[in-house]
Amino acid sequence: MRHQSILEYAHFRWLKAALGLSILAGAAYLWHDPPMKPYGGTWLGYALGTAGALIILWLLWFGVRKRSYLSRAGTVQGWLSAHVYLGTALLVVATLHTGFELGWNLHTLAYVLMVATVASGFYGVYIYLSVPGLMTANRGEETLDAMLLKIADLDREIREQALSLPDRILVVVNASLDGTRLGGSLARVVTGRDRGCPTAAALRALPEIGKTLSGEAANLHHEVYTLLLRKSELLARARRDLRFKARLDLWLYAHVPLSIALLAALAAHVVSVFLYW
Repeated sequence: MRHQSILEYAHFRWLKAALGLSILAGAAYLWHDPPMKPYGGTWLGYALGTAGALIILWLLWFGVRKRSYLSRAGTVQGWLSAHVYLGTALLVVATLHTGFELGWNLHTLAYVLMVATVASGFYGVYIYLSVPGLMTANRGEETLDAMLLKIADLDREIREQALSLPDRILVVVNASLDGTRLGGSLARVVTGRDRGCPTAAALRALPEIGKTLSGEAANLHHEVYTLLLRKSELLARARRDLRFKARLDLWLYAHVPLSIALLAALAAHVVSVFLYW
């Protein structure tokens, strides 16, 4: 059975609802004929503003709903699908609410924050639809913990093999074993790269040193080098896994604060309208 994404949920139920809402708002805006062109202060502007505010509050409530594991108010997948599509429809409703009248004021700030929040949500949809597949392909049949255990086993085997090699090789190998690290700075996690990786440094240095060896030492050197190659491959996969996990999490550091800022700006917008208009 083919996996159904959040965008396809219930045969695109929420896409149809969002399209219907957008078309209805657009038709009302075109039909509306006050003494002046449509804008936020007309009855339609208030209606669209109310609808937009209710949508925003409902979208923010999703953060509560997805943590309510015993709730029977629909599935989390259904709520997420609605969250995506109604968030998109919000762009239409809120833009028509403004009557395309924007300026340097609190009301425009609320609109800009809404657009930024929805845009960050679009990026989140892209991340959640693309990254899990990349993580699965990178991991294969292994988890990150399994990869880390394999790296530890390789470290022990490399150390045992290298003990019989000349000191200058042992120094390079031990540096690669003792200095191995995963994660660390934000730049290393997000890029999945460690420019100072000691394992990569050892792989660059060992071939040149190995040219001076012969016999059993040369064979042992080749075995150590092969083990380091396997370790380097596992490190690359583990770093990619951490990078993918970071991409799944980091966008929320923009989306959540923007959502909170939007809520504050919306409250200020509503209060100022009723107090001063």
